[in-house]
Amino acid sequence: MKIHVLESFMFDEPSVWVTATTVVTLLSTVYLGFAEMIGNHLQYSKFTNSSSDKKPSTRQPIKLSSRTGFLILYTPAFLAGLASFFIFPGGGIRFLLLKIAVTFHFFKRDFEVLFLHKYSGGMILGSAILISVFYLSAAASFIGVHYLSLGLPEPSIDLKYIGLILFIVGIVGNFYHHKLLSKLRKSNEKEYKIPQGGIFNLVICPHYLFEIIIFVGLSFISQTPLAFACTFGDSMYLIARSYETRKWYVNKFEDFPKNIKCVIPYVF
Repeated sequence: MKIHVLESFMFDEPSVWVTATTVVTLLSTVYLGFAEMIGNHLQYSKFTNSSSDKKPSTRQPIKLSSRTGFLILYTPAFLAGLASFFIFPGGGIRFLLLKIAVTFHFFKRDFEVLFLHKYSGGMILGSAILISVFYLSAAASFIGVHYLSLGLPEPSIDLKYIGLILFIVGIVGNFYHHKLLSKLRKSNEKEYKIPQGGIFNLVICPHYLFEIIIFVGLSFISQTPLAFACTFGDSMYLIARSYETRKWYVNKFEDFPKNIKCVIPYVF
């Protein structure tokens, strides 16, 4: 019965290789969330110099500027989305919406990196490459697996337009809170401050909340098992990162409001 309900929301897997990729994607992204929770952070922004390895080492990691690091994160995924219009033309309205949404999401992130964000930290090259590979794989997999699913029976419950609405809500909310973050400091300031405005009075990472909504929207547009796996794994990572971010603020600011949650208003 449960399997039948799931099948009504998702395309069938087009091959055993796609099924294997879905499982690997889910396990690897959930692991990243678990690693955040135990203090093994991906090293960017506030956690650039963090490490669970306390042993002294003469080998120093390569550190990038934040702008360079974030461009490495998002640009390959944006280019993959852009290339998909030429590699996979046609495919119907659902496939077109998916290609547009994936490409626009990563274009928006590059736009923010270049013209919106203000930076105070840096990024370790290894973390930049790891996250870039994840985003590139996610973008290519969202589009490529859906292409392989063309011609299969459509799910009996069509979520693509609900997904489009969620995607737009996520994009707008994410951009708005990134804009609020960019206004916290003047261009010559480097110190962190407690964010204000929007729903920052409810959660410390509303930009992560809206990024989760973006990925939920993408998975609803696609409705492939791999898309849902990517969304679940990315959500677990962002929730864990939000938990660690709130802990960082509590330790840094004595006046941090205790009622502010991590990422889900009033809940967590």
